[in-house]
Amino acid sequence: MDPHTVDRLRAAADEIVSRPRVEPSGSARGRDRLDDPTSTPTRSRGGAGGKDADGPSAWDSALRLLGVRARSRSELRTRLLDKEFPPADVDRTLERLAEFGLLDDAEFARQWVESRHRTQGRGRIALRNELRTKGVDPAVAESALALVDDEDERARAEDLLARKVGSLTADDVADRGDRDRHTRRLVAMLARKGYPAGLAFDLVRSALDDLA
Repeated sequence: MDPHTVDRLRAAADEIVSRPRVEPSGSARGRDRLDDPTSTPTRSRGGAGGKDADGPSAWDSALRLLGVRARSRSELRTRLLDKEFPPADVDRTLERLAEFGLLDDAEFARQWVESRHRTQGRGRIALRNELRTKGVDPAVAESALALVDDEDERARAEDLLARKVGSLTADDVADRGDRDRHTRRLVAMLARKGYPAGLAFDLVRSALDDLA
């Protein structure tokens, strides 16, 4: 998230944590409170014996989840439904979060790609799969993936490979069998990181040739 969004989220979350508990009374838990995203409506969850338990609203829970890390709309919806909030309340919460600029799949995907490519060395294949599991629309994902071009991907793969090859010597790959074994291992490492097989083979072959 950009600094302004982070500040808004932090302020909203801090306000919720510091707010005294409000006990439900009459219609205070009804429509008016749900319409106000800054309120903390309690909820009832039917349990064994018909007992109800008061707890945080979907809005409060969503802010707490977003305070831990950014999430896609689909991911956040799933988490809130898992907490047994009514689907209508969850969808209303998601819409309000989007209105406040706190839920944006395009921004989420952009940050995910930049962070995972830079810090984890993920290639575009892996990043595409990760965004799909997060429920990000394919078109939105491809727009974010465009931030990583062929040159960026090759350079990051070379960095990852250099760390692994740095521990090898010419003697380690002098024997054909040993060279093939190291080739398979290094290609598999790059493949797990999400790099195309063709690129992985080319880089590994070149790196092992340089050892000779």
